[in-house]
Amino acid sequence: MSKKTIITVATTGAWPKKENNPNVPMTPAEISEDVYACWKAGAAVAHLHMRDDNGNGTMSADKFRETVELLRKNHPECDIILNLTTSGDLNATDETRQMHLKELRPEMGSYDCGSMNWLHSGLFINHPKFLEELGKNMQEWGVKPEIEAFDPGMIANAAYYLKKGVLKAPLHFQFCMGCANGIPGSMKNLVFMKETMDQLCPGSTWSTFGVGHSAMEIMYGAIAMGGHIRVGMEDNVMYAKGQLAESNVQFVERAARAIREFGREVATPDEAREILGLKK
Repeated sequence: MSKKTIITVATTGAWPKKENNPNVPMTPAEISEDVYACWKAGAAVAHLHMRDDNGNGTMSADKFRETVELLRKNHPECDIILNLTTSGDLNATDETRQMHLKELRPEMGSYDCGSMNWLHSGLFINHPKFLEELGKNMQEWGVKPEIEAFDPGMIANAAYYLKKGVLKAPLHFQFCMGCANGIPGSMKNLVFMKETMDQLCPGSTWSTFGVGHSAMEIMYGAIAMGGHIRVGMEDNVMYAKGQLAESNVQFVERAARAIREFGREVATPDEAREILGLKK
């Protein structure tokens, strides 16, 4: 498995709307079909956010359920790993951020390991009580946390919760690079994040993505360093400078080409399960 690279597709996110890029999938039907197409293109994991009827981010368990049911009904052969967000609405409660995990029991869910200012406009709160509750619930429900780290302090938080038993080794990190108010996206900072993880949480696996202009540098850097990668319109609505992305498949196909050109192989969902320690 040392030559396998996992591609995660983050299809929708909580921010971009049709006016930012008309190709962003928004409804459960659009998202489920998009996930299927990305799976065919090589994505092993799908990180999912939901939108309400006005296009705003929502933690509606109904929207998550509808999306998952459509995917499984229309494409039963699709064995992609589902990674459901716990942070799609800054106004959601601790309870509504977890209801869909309890009901649907996806293989993975996001675990944002700290609080931060968000896009210079609000507060993204992940207080200690919530993180302890979420970590313990994920263990009970059989959901593997994807620890989203927007700065190295969040890696230190994960090490604390690992020691406390709230999280269980081996951990899997998603280094979120280039987000406003988080660590800038650069090769130097990516190396620093990985070295911090290796020091504080040895034996962990990791993936990463870069927002905006850092996307390509972070993608190529992660492949070269033996990590895994995330792509998709949650992180970038532009495929290249001045060029709107046509679809999430376009991002996945480019990632797969880059992996193969480097001499590595694109991980299948079952190979990703083995790497991440998941039980199908």
